[in-house]
Amino acid sequence: MDMFVSALVFLIVACIIIHFYTRQVQQQVKDTNYRGFQQTYLIVYLLAAAGDWLQGPHVYALYESYGIQKHEIEILFIAGFGSSMIFGTIIASLADKYGRRNTCLLYGILYGLSCVTKHFPNFQVLFVGRLLAGMATSILFSAFESWLVNEHRRRNFEPETLGIIFANAYFGNSVVAILSGIVAQVVANTFGYVAPFDSAILTFLAMCLLLITSWSENYGDANAPISQSFISAWDAIRSDKKIFLLGIVQALFEGSMYIFVLEWTPALTQALNKTNIDKMDNKNPPIPHGYVFASYMVAMMVGSNSFKVLCSYATPESFMRVIVLIAGVCLSVPVFMPNEQVIMFSAFLVFEFCIGVFWPAMATMRSKYVPEEARATVMNYFRIPLNLMVVVILLKDFPLKIIFIGCVAFLGIAAVCMSLLHKLTLGHDTQLPPISNVLTIPQHTVKSAPMDESNGHSTDV
Repeated sequence: MDMFVSALVFLIVACIIIHFYTRQVQQQVKDTNYRGFQQTYLIVYLLAAAGDWLQGPHVYALYESYGIQKHEIEILFIAGFGSSMIFGTIIASLADKYGRRNTCLLYGILYGLSCVTKHFPNFQVLFVGRLLAGMATSILFSAFESWLVNEHRRRNFEPETLGIIFANAYFGNSVVAILSGIVAQVVANTFGYVAPFDSAILTFLAMCLLLITSWSENYGDANAPISQSFISAWDAIRSDKKIFLLGIVQALFEGSMYIFVLEWTPALTQALNKTNIDKMDNKNPPIPHGYVFASYMVAMMVGSNSFKVLCSYATPESFMRVIVLIAGVCLSVPVFMPNEQVIMFSAFLVFEFCIGVFWPAMATMRSKYVPEEARATVMNYFRIPLNLMVVVILLKDFPLKIIFIGCVAFLGIAAVCMSLLHKLTLGHDTQLPPISNVLTIPQHTVKSAPMDESNGHSTDV
């Protein structure tokens, strides 16, 4: 327990330091329209994320309280990922034709209806709820970003400020996750396991209201037939190696991340129990999930803040090669050192840091390469393999070691693809303007910073 508390305190201090450092060196954008635009987007997006986070901690517990058997619960989870893979891909991709704002509104409706089904202790009703939740999840990870990129360009804001919004969004997402976990626990203790889902419904209602009143609509290619969006997205993936490689990195990294979410508890429990046996201690204290989860979220916050600093040294295409490689090394610890609790927990924290860098970096690169007319569709094509990976893991009872070996292999392939993507960008004008007018690094730091090989000077995202 002391290890987990100490790690959490250390991470909070580190997060505060780096947050204030980036605020001091970051030159604030004086355009009031930009600040209002960022605030409008972040409020709606973070409410959407909060509605998702509020449900997570008590889904399994609610199903158990209804007397649903373990294998049936597994079927429900498989239904959610399967729905996201099949139906979610189609529904979220309609954003390019029928409007990104309308699709984000549909996210709130679908997820809200999913929460309503949690009031019924019936497997079939809950199954429908998981299908709706899967569809909504695909929208969350595509339509919101597509709206932001289009609107940011339409309003002619400085290109480099888009990366700042992404970094702030994922930093705020971690904060919201922690707060949502606390709120969910309080309302569950007070009113029962279904209360967090009712709280999520209220959150979705607030999100939809703000979205309707503050967002304008934008489209991909609204005049094209529905099939054309899928064809255009597929042609873009086939014809542009950068989009293809970026999609492979996204699918493999996110797939490994989702598998990690499912497997970190048994991995860490196994290490802790082995340590207790070595100490001749018959007690097997449970993992302090609250401290561990909070530590993971703070580590992600450190990563999303570090993204801003990393962008002052090199492009995401450059530093993400190292980030993906480090992530692979971290998930190799349960394979090679399955009984080393301190090393394993430390590796998992570093992996969460890598996730914090990954999200804004990938969003920034997608804004460069993915064509506007089929942006949401392209993004959802690559959610198919990652959901398929998770479904296979849930269906097959693989040993823990095999699962993590698979994750290491996925991340190894992702690192190779990231290196190939970086090579394709060398000598090409794919970078956005320097970050110097947004992020000002002290002069002595700039002199010692490594240069990006593509153009010989530090660049922004």
